[in-house]
Amino acid sequence: MTNIWIIDDEESIRTICTSALEDLFNVESFSSASEALLALNSNKPDLIITDIKMPGMSGLEFLNKVSEKFPDLPTIIITAHANIDNALSAYKGGAFEYLTKPFDINEIRKLAIKATKTSKPAQNDVAQDSNSEIVGKAESMQEVFKAIGKISKTDITVLIRGESGTGKELIAQSVHTNSTRSNEPFIAINVAAIPHELLESELFGHEKGSFTGAQSQRIGRFEQALGGTLFLDEIGDMHPELQTRLLRVLSSHEFYRVGGQKPIKSDVRIIAATNQNIEDLIKTGQFREDLYHRLNVFRIELPPLRKRKGDIPALVEYFLKKSADEIKSERKDIEENAMDILNEYNWPGNIRQLENTCRYITVMAPSTSITIDDIPDEVKNIEMITNGSTKVNGLDANIDWEVTLSDHIKSVLKDQKDLTKLSKELEKILLQEALKVSNGRRIDAAKILGLGRNTITRKIKDLGL
Repeated sequence: MTNIWIIDDEESIRTICTSALEDLFNVESFSSASEALLALNSNKPDLIITDIKMPGMSGLEFLNKVSEKFPDLPTIIITAHANIDNALSAYKGGAFEYLTKPFDINEIRKLAIKATKTSKPAQNDVAQDSNSEIVGKAESMQEVFKAIGKISKTDITVLIRGESGTGKELIAQSVHTNSTRSNEPFIAINVAAIPHELLESELFGHEKGSFTGAQSQRIGRFEQALGGTLFLDEIGDMHPELQTRLLRVLSSHEFYRVGGQKPIKSDVRIIAATNQNIEDLIKTGQFREDLYHRLNVFRIELPPLRKRKGDIPALVEYFLKKSADEIKSERKDIEENAMDILNEYNWPGNIRQLENTCRYITVMAPSTSITIDDIPDEVKNIEMITNGSTKVNGLDANIDWEVTLSDHIKSVLKDQKDLTKLSKELEKILLQEALKVSNGRRIDAAKILGLGRNTITRKIKDLGL
């Protein structure tokens, strides 16, 4: 019968695992890694299930020792202390799978069956530890950590999808840092930030005299990233002509500088990212489907902050410390009611917005204790109502804004049968936000709203702005 060892300092976890598996396997449990390591001198199980954080020898130390002695022995890591460092260390050490407590009984049964039927692949050396800036205990982030761990020993092309501000470049950097290419360059380029007529030269370089203004040879990002990783951010904004050329490079693994005659080998790992729905762009002919399939070999989905609110306290603590270190000031603590406000806000700008807010608070808060008064107005404008739900500017923060707006319109129609006032209110909000983004420049605000200069001037006057 197949033998499984359970290693955990918590008796309740050992009991749960034993109960879940004893009808399928011969199960033996240990309360410490040292005890299990001693037992390995005289016996070898078919699978080890171990905790990470235990008194004395940790599960990761134990895993490393087991891998040295029995490189093909599968191990499942379980932990309540979930972070990217633990996840990546587990996979680097040869773990078959990584589970966070509390885990589903059926899940550990399925994994145990799968692990005992699968030979563990030989482990390759991975250069260095992960980027500890990535904070997250939410289940959705655990899936991201697992994904990074599983692809750390491959050169597989990765597509990272997520809203603006969710940390796509940070994840791309982590994929690179924990890969076999980690000692080579990580080159990042934001496709949307460079005019498409200049992007070709930026990516592939150019020869002297290849076009007006090309007074010397230029080395492009593909050459700069040779042997390493090239991160293409906002790939959905790439011009169709360049998409064709990128597809050719991904297919042939070589490229030409603009105006060049000699092919250059492209030993580069590609990681792309987008905040757009690529499938919709394909339907409208704005993105090549064949390029999408080339890029979407392995996909990582980054959740928006509003869907992982349990991570906000840890993120706030991290960003407050980071901000204090940046300006060389004393770290500030946040009061519970102020933290409640940050927890309730929906963070449309995601992690980036939260980090900037923490930086603002660190600079502006007069004392070392952060109160509600120190929270910026746009975040603080939350009304706690008696039934326990939350409203942001009068709208429910926990559901999609379209649904909320639709419900609000229905209630107005029910009471007034007239949307004239509401229409003006919405128009006023749109104008105000467009003017904020454009720093008060009416021409730029008009472009954002798709209006003419005279039209926006008239509307500003009519609405009293």
